[in-house]
Amino acid sequence: MKRALSLAVLFVAAACAGAQSGTSRSVTLKVLTLNIRNDAGDRLPGIVDLIKRSGADVVGLQEVDASGPEIAKRLGFRYARFDSDTAVVSRYEIAPGPGPSAVKVLPPGGAAVTFVDVHLFHKPYQPYQLLGIPYEDGRFIHTEAEAIAEARAARIDQVESTVAALAKDDGPIVLVGDFNEPSYLDWTERTASAKRHPIPVAWPATKTFADAGFSDSFRTLFPDEMAKPGFTWTPGLDPADPKDHADRIDFVLFRGTRIKPESAWVVGEDSRYADLVIAPYPTDHRGVLVLFDVGADRFIGS
Repeated sequence: MKRALSLAVLFVAAACAGAQSGTSRSVTLKVLTLNIRNDAGDRLPGIVDLIKRSGADVVGLQEVDASGPEIAKRLGFRYARFDSDTAVVSRYEIAPGPGPSAVKVLPPGGAAVTFVDVHLFHKPYQPYQLLGIPYEDGRFIHTEAEAIAEARAARIDQVESTVAALAKDDGPIVLVGDFNEPSYLDWTERTASAKRHPIPVAWPATKTFADAGFSDSFRTLFPDEMAKPGFTWTPGLDPADPKDHADRIDFVLFRGTRIKPESAWVVGEDSRYADLVIAPYPTDHRGVLVLFDVGADRFIGS
């Protein structure tokens, strides 16, 4: 949890080839989103090992600060820095994308994919506000309307500016990040009735992206929010702990007729909560890993 800034994109790429040419074909692209917690520090080798073990081709990093170039170097990946907080490392060539938080990823022989990495503002954090958990001077609230109003005040400008930057991009897009806000697909009548979450809430960040045509890859593959919660906040937390609240706040969204998620995994510390287990786990968010099929004509109109 930490605020993302908005600065120019800085590219540090290892021997980038020229622009691709020729007809694109269907290719796979494995994407990871990962908040590495405050520059990683002495946890950096563990972060690099996690990425290697995930097999990710492209990684959106949050709270990356100064560690991005070293992570890219150890992986042998290209590197694109958006600001002091977010960056992308990629196995494949990258080029500037639309807006301040996007690049174009160019898989060999495949369609170019717009890759967006966001870190939405961390406070106030509405699940804590609703549950009476003190955090960053957030006031306690009780209703869905209050939760939506507080979330919009905290993050909607970032969300709407990202949507606007991508408005004219009709190619395949992958948008990842730490939203610091749950999903409207998770805080439902069913989860509230089961007391997983206190009330249903149509959270505005995920709802705004959905209204702009983005789909949640994890919920596309696992539509039952009760059977597959996919908690990413936070490793080591007992979901029943009244002093905190387990939730899904890290996302891999996608948009376009030529992109389709094939598989998705939560990356974490314990097989009870994660599909890919990394121990010891090096950060305070679980990662989300998604395998996409990109560029196939058969997706059009599907």
